[in-house]
Amino acid sequence: MHSLKQRLAKLLLEKSYREGNFTLASGKKSDYYFDCRQTALHPEGAWLIGTLFFDLIKDLPVCGVGGMTLGSDPLITATSVISYEKGHPLNGFIVRKEPKGHGTNQYIEGLGNFKPGDQVALLEDVVTTGGSILTACKRAEAVGLKVVRICSVLDREEGGVEKLAAAGYGLSSLFNRRELLNTGKS
Repeated sequence: MHSLKQRLAKLLLEKSYREGNFTLASGKKSDYYFDCRQTALHPEGAWLIGTLFFDLIKDLPVCGVGGMTLGSDPLITATSVISYEKGHPLNGFIVRKEPKGHGTNQYIEGLGNFKPGDQVALLEDVVTTGGSILTACKRAEAVGLKVVRICSVLDREEGGVEKLAAAGYGLSSLFNRRELLNTGKS
């Protein structure tokens, strides 16, 4: 898996990582920006992310993966497809930022593939403060799912891990900034 992680780091640095002055979704200022979608929507990037996320959760008692739209959409699809390829199929679901507004007016898409009590992992592109993924956890649990793990491509190490732990969730990340830079440049 190390060679896959190294290749992903190189691709992330090429397509998703930018240094400069940025304002993040959390409102915080940062000297770098990480737009994982650029890599997650690339065929090799999607395959690498799906494979590495599947490796993180394959031994957990989960039957599916989900996350907050839009950043998690390609991560969920990639992981679900890889899980099928590996003979351990995981259903996917997407958490909306706002309810649909018509029809069933729901926050969760793909819920028909789950039943109350099912254990799931949530996927996230980047964790900063943990606010977005905590919202996804609450919405998933409100419909009866049990979140047993959160996985992210990048942990910015800006309080998200602690906030998630305080709420009872563990976070497994493929990289933090230092690991991404070191692995991608080696």
